[in-house]
Amino acid sequence: MANKSIMPISGTWFDFHHPNPYEGDHWNATTDQFQAGDWELKITEMVEAGMDTLILMSVALHGKTFYPSEVIKYRWNLVCPDPLEVVLRVADRLGVTVYLGLGFFQTPIMHGFASGGDSTRYRFDFATELSERYGHHPSFKGWYFPVEAAIEQYYPEPYLEYVNTLANHCRKKGPQQVLLAPFGTRTIKPDDHFVHQLRALDADYIAYQDEVGVNKTIVAELDEIYSGLREAHDRAGKPLWADVEIFKFHGKVLHPAPFERVKGQLEVASKYVDKILCYQYLGMLNKPDSAAHAGHPDSPKLYRDYMDFIRANRTN
Repeated sequence: MANKSIMPISGTWFDFHHPNPYEGDHWNATTDQFQAGDWELKITEMVEAGMDTLILMSVALHGKTFYPSEVIKYRWNLVCPDPLEVVLRVADRLGVTVYLGLGFFQTPIMHGFASGGDSTRYRFDFATELSERYGHHPSFKGWYFPVEAAIEQYYPEPYLEYVNTLANHCRKKGPQQVLLAPFGTRTIKPDDHFVHQLRALDADYIAYQDEVGVNKTIVAELDEIYSGLREAHDRAGKPLWADVEIFKFHGKVLHPAPFERVKGQLEVASKYVDKILCYQYLGMLNKPDSAAHAGHPDSPKLYRDYMDFIRANRTN
């Protein structure tokens, strides 16, 4: 008997060029060569698989942008001249939501939460430019802040200032929603202080990395982790989302995880969270025989196993 309580994955991260060395080796060279039609097909396939929320990791990387920008004049050598416009146009047509990542502008990519300097200027300048250039797209619903909190029981206090200051600017420019995906999830102490931080954090959605793919957590530990988060988020009056890691590491390179492990992650998360996102469709999942295949050779198998499971849950 299928477990009807299993929540499907309804959102995913994706990237035009993966930010970390080696991790995206199975798709970076491919997506660099994607034409507009390839991005149209890939986004359509994501939506067909149930993704209604798409989170772009970054609009720029290592001092070069993925779209025509006046903030930084250097461009990534992509075949598609403006993949961001393509993604938003397709998302408009399909009625799904896109969050744009504000970070990873320079090298090194993790600039921390400093309140001054070039990194802050770029955050604000890119948010302003993106709002003006792409704000007319109905699919462009919000912002993702990829310089993530390294939680150690609690959010670092400078992180709250970083999020709240940037969120204030983004909300003034529009669109309005803010998404975060912190790590350090297994260390969280869901007590009064943590609840106070949640209330003070100016973010609409927080999707905690389950840290199974990075080998910090095992599936058997997730019940306790999510139950504490559920209680804390209920007290704070904020939705609870999950960022389920559907990958495993082979050396430094990301590979699709075995579906049995992913199923276990989904089974536990479904008991506690309001929405499940995954990291990430691109590279780890591919519709079999896709003309826009981008990722590991085993990604069609994980796609088939996952889709068969979800369809069985819908029909039994």
